[in-house]
Amino acid sequence: MKKQVLTAICSIGLIAVMLTGCGGSSSAASSAAEVKSDSSSVSATSDSAVSSVSSTAESEADVSNAAASVSATGVKASKDYKIALITMDSIDQHWVKLNQGAQDEAKLDGVTVTFSSPNTKDDAQQIECVNNAVSGGYDAIMVAANGPDAISSALEEAKDKGIKIVYVDSPANVEGEATFSTDNAAAGKKAGEEMIEALKAKNITSGSIGIVGVNSATDSAVKREQGFRSAFDGSQFKLLETQYGDGDAAKSQTIAENYLTQGVVGIFGCNEGSATGAGNAIKASGKSDVVGVGFDNSDTIKDLIDDGYLYCTMSQNPDVMGKLGVDACVEALEGKDLGGAVTDTGVSVIKKS
Repeated sequence: MKKQVLTAICSIGLIAVMLTGCGGSSSAASSAAEVKSDSSSVSATSDSAVSSVSSTAESEADVSNAAASVSATGVKASKDYKIALITMDSIDQHWVKLNQGAQDEAKLDGVTVTFSSPNTKDDAQQIECVNNAVSGGYDAIMVAANGPDAISSALEEAKDKGIKIVYVDSPANVEGEATFSTDNAAAGKKAGEEMIEALKAKNITSGSIGIVGVNSATDSAVKREQGFRSAFDGSQFKLLETQYGDGDAAKSQTIAENYLTQGVVGIFGCNEGSATGAGNAIKASGKSDVVGVGFDNSDTIKDLIDDGYLYCTMSQNPDVMGKLGVDACVEALEGKDLGGAVTDTGVSVIKKS
């Protein structure tokens, strides 16, 4: 399978100020009204958007094409605004792809986007990133909040200084100009439905299901878990207590291995690291009847799907989030009232062909 190696590019200036602290309905919304790839339709509206892509080999191109069709011209800025992009961590390809979408749109819009993130999901480091963006004189902050509460005070202080706040992936409990994210509850439910379908195909209609979560604070992952659990309402399956691996693939694999010793028939990984850990645990166990379902998309996850250790994964559109987030920042800085609109950027179900 063709591999893509993506590298996050950070501005030298912001790296200098963040070395110690960070560990190293608008036109933007309406432009996401219908995002289409060659083999599937990904609708980014206020309603849930879940589509299916049956070929993992083609899925990367499909999602990339979808992002490219969101914005062909960008939103031209009247000056070179400075926008800080602060994500949860620097581990997942999800954030690298989000940054790539933001960088591509920044070129069209004529603005500068600086990517910064903690080296792990850590509230204190993310708060420091926000504080450094404020002291660095940034005009807007695009942020994926690790938790809805911890970062709120820092964002309030940024707003008080006139900095525009736009959310990508995960909002905090502070009103922003706009939010571009996945409907995580709906996508989580779809993940559950896919697992039930796969289990029924194996003539399995009861048994225990394990859930590998990120943590109890990351709102997006919590909603995925809630949606996943809701898919099993009224079934004969027993969903075990969620265990948290902090999005780390090695920790998540250990958790999944423990579930396997309990005789589970399925395991759900709530994010990239969780899904990778679940797939690797199933692979190491040799238990081919266990159904693994993941969330997010990476080369490793696609390999696990192609090799039969994961049944499918819910692939978000992080590059779409990045593109639309930059457009929203520019519009807000140019004086447009975006009204705090929330746009669902969609999800695709990635399966083995």
